[in-house]
Amino acid sequence: MTGEGFAHERKLAAWNIGIAIVALIIGSWFGPLQLFEHAGLDLYKYLAPGIASYYQGLTLHAVLNALIWTTFFIVGFTTLAVTYTLKRPLRYPWVNTLALILMVVGLLLAAVPLLLNMATVLYTFYPPMKADPLFYIGLTLVVVGSWVAGYGFYFTLHAWRKENPGVRTPFLAFATILNMVMWQIATLGVAAEILGLLLPWSFGLLKGVDTELARTLFWWTGHPLVYFWLLPAYASWYGMLPKQAGGKLFSDTLARLAFWLFLLFSLPVGLHHQYVDPGVPPGWKYLHAVLTLTVALPSLMTAFTVVASLEMGARARGGKGLFGWILKLPWKDPSYAAQNLAMILFAFGGIGGITNASYNVNLVIHNTIWVPGHLHLTVASGVTLTFIGILWWLLPHLTGKKLFSPKLALAQAWTWFFGMILMSNSLHLLGLHFGVPRRTALGAAPYNMPEWRPFQIEAAIGGAILFVSLILFIIVVVGTVFASKPVEKPVEMPVAEALEDPQLTPAWLDRWRPWLAFVAILMIIAYGPLLYQLISAGQFVSPGFKVW
Repeated sequence: MTGEGFAHERKLAAWNIGIAIVALIIGSWFGPLQLFEHAGLDLYKYLAPGIASYYQGLTLHAVLNALIWTTFFIVGFTTLAVTYTLKRPLRYPWVNTLALILMVVGLLLAAVPLLLNMATVLYTFYPPMKADPLFYIGLTLVVVGSWVAGYGFYFTLHAWRKENPGVRTPFLAFATILNMVMWQIATLGVAAEILGLLLPWSFGLLKGVDTELARTLFWWTGHPLVYFWLLPAYASWYGMLPKQAGGKLFSDTLARLAFWLFLLFSLPVGLHHQYVDPGVPPGWKYLHAVLTLTVALPSLMTAFTVVASLEMGARARGGKGLFGWILKLPWKDPSYAAQNLAMILFAFGGIGGITNASYNVNLVIHNTIWVPGHLHLTVASGVTLTFIGILWWLLPHLTGKKLFSPKLALAQAWTWFFGMILMSNSLHLLGLHFGVPRRTALGAAPYNMPEWRPFQIEAAIGGAILFVSLILFIIVVVGTVFASKPVEKPVEMPVAEALEDPQLTPAWLDRWRPWLAFVAILMIIAYGPLLYQLISAGQFVSPGFKVW
């Protein structure tokens, strides 16, 4: 990736990742402000004076961090992972250039109503809350742009396979392209919701909307979206982190099988978000509950394989004893430390996921502040802290400059870690023990109870630590790009070798058609009859409301 033949790919990756970083910085600015508000400190007028309300800030926080930061980063990271490990440029560079243009135009269009308080409909944009049409058009273009980027990767893989018949696809290329396939299937739901319901409704072409159908189409996408965020992090944990720890990937076979199972089981699971929806029959909820719990299998496979890979690296560095090897891991490397800390936090998020998927327990915490506590252990910790760790080698790789102050980068990872522990712990307890609602300006709520106060203060302390971490992140990123010295030699992507030759991996783990056929059958079973029922009985009568 250091030759002239890859200059276009590097520029595409740099633009995507640069936009992602800006989105993360702006979106994360609002996160601590929400926690301060819960504790009774309304700092929006001082630190975000142009924002009309808590809810506008909450919408900006969620859209920029959960949708824009992740999507742009993943497209940029996938561009590098595919071309670097396949050792060939993009088959049709113009396709991926078009993808970037579409995504940027979509972001700009969506930003207008968001900033003008014309789309304060929160992350899920549930109807009957109605946003300005530009918001829906913008989101659609971001999604379509990411689809186009995926086509560019598919064309590149197809060309590589023709040039290398019988050769196993390099793991990082395989894993990141599989993630784009999963994304394209997952986003069919939200595409149908926006194009078939919300966009014509916002233009006045439909007098009303069926809210149950819209929610069901949203959650077709909503939970698989979590795995669109996670699989690139998993790709790094499997395919890069062992190299950084001085070891090798424990099993190429287990790694590929886990990714296929994620593709198979992470898609038909959306109805576990709709356990309390009366329009969804209990049988379908049960089916999705079972399918959701099956995702634990590839998750446990991932935990075993990644930890085994890291243990091999630590023992190669002199680690001894049952747990003593952990101390020999490269904890002083900010890139490694951030990703390992992300894994620790995500382990607790995974345990909480079992709670969310279990029907009877879910009824206790549904729509409480437990849910954002869980979400911040997954996307804000397992995913975002991993992506930040990737950035600490990726920025020098792209810019040719040394990482500005590795000590500050290491401090950033640890402050993020401890801030998330405090914040998430308090939100979990508030939701579980007191049923505190989510999506609510608690500081202004008349029902705010004195018993909540200690946990709200704990959350605010966590938010303050996270605010410090964000400042450190900005310093390291800006310092690396504008004030750091050139590297002595190019920084290469840390691609881990497998313990065994990947050519020994069974060929059926490198074939796409059977797995895609299984996915199609499972999605038809899980959603086909239900959607037919909801559409047939649809009541497209709900008018739009602006509640802000």
